[in-house]
Amino acid sequence: MTLVDIIIWLIIGGVAGWLAGLIVKGFGFGILGNIVVGIVGAIIAGWLLPRLGILIGGGVIAAIINAVIGAVILLLIIGLIRRA
Repeated sequence: MTLVDIIIWLIIGGVAGWLAGLIVKGFGFGILGNIVVGIVGAIIAGWLLPRLGILIGGGVIAAIINAVIGAVILLLIIGLIRRA
C-alpha cells in the first residue's frame, strides 16, 4: 500500500464518516472520529455487502457509497450499545 492509497482511504473515510454522521444524527465523533468510522465502515461494507449479494460497482463514488453504508451500520450499532 502506497502513501497515495493511504491518503485516498483517509479522504474516502472522512467523506463517508461525515455523510454517515449527517444521516444518523447525534452520533458524530468529530472529524478524526468520523474518519475512523468511515474507514471501519468501508471495511464492514466490503465484507458484508458482497455476502448479501449487493454489488455497487467500482470507482471512487462506489467506494464512498459502500463506506457510507458501512459507517451508517456502524453508527447505528454504536448508538444501540450506548443506549443499553
